[in-house]
Amino acid sequence: MKLGVFLPVSGRAAVPEVLSEAAQQAETLGFDSVWAAERLVNPWEMTTRYPYSAAEQWFVPPEVPFLETLTVLAFLAGVTEKISIGASVIVLPYRHPLYTARVATSIDTLSKGRLILGVGIGWMIEEFDALGVTFKDRAGMSEEQLQIFSQLWSEERPRFEGRHYRFEELAVSPPPVQQPRFPIWVGGESEPAQRRAAKYGDAWFSYFVKTTPEELTARFAKVREWAAEAGRDPDEVKLCCCRPIEVTADPVPQEDDTLRGSPEQLVEALKRYESAGLEHIALQFMVGRWPERREQIERFGREVIPALGG
Repeated sequence: MKLGVFLPVSGRAAVPEVLSEAAQQAETLGFDSVWAAERLVNPWEMTTRYPYSAAEQWFVPPEVPFLETLTVLAFLAGVTEKISIGASVIVLPYRHPLYTARVATSIDTLSKGRLILGVGIGWMIEEFDALGVTFKDRAGMSEEQLQIFSQLWSEERPRFEGRHYRFEELAVSPPPVQQPRFPIWVGGESEPAQRRAAKYGDAWFSYFVKTTPEELTARFAKVREWAAEAGRDPDEVKLCCCRPIEVTADPVPQEDDTLRGSPEQLVEALKRYESAGLEHIALQFMVGRWPERREQIERFGREVIPALGG
């Protein structure tokens, strides 16, 4: 099982010096990937409920700096050598698919084949309104984009005619270094999101949902069924997830759906994920400011990764 770590793309730590140091530290410690979150605009007034926390409230205030995801990945490509660089997750309808394709394949080229593109359809109505994108069309737009990504580098002269996007024969060159293209991990917890992952994705990318590894595997079984229904080999779709994590100085009472505890406890918890069939976990260290998170990441890398055989 591979392990990734989220980097600080928002807040006062979202500066070149911190990002380059953090990415290089992750590479040195043996992490398999580094991740950048997505937010294009942050409204001052918001009524949309955030679906990935118990409080249902978006946790980044509008005055806090937040870097653009794909730009961050291009920067990280230049300051690292071998670690994968991932987006978690870009909201597909916010960008034209041909623009996203050009940027993504450029990042894959400059990183020598290290891009993982996590994608989703979005949830914040205010952000859609600000960008002039129709919220109710987001699923249809996203599915057309995924169809386009499947065509662009598998056909010599791709063209597309859909409800939301259309273009005549063209090329997006150079093609990605990874073939037939960079991996696309489809996020979302609903049945339509899982069906989208089954039909178009290289992975179903579960987010911060409170569930045990075994329950996650049971939900993934439906993704495999839907992949077969779509005419795909179910083994082509991997199970990946994001999870919050906290390293504590001493052992703490364990809950099945959290990653919190001493290094020894975290080793056991992560072994459960591995046994459950997880291919890759992106970890978000949840302590406050960056210096504390950096210390936790380093401790995790020194004590947990070697114990897992990494």
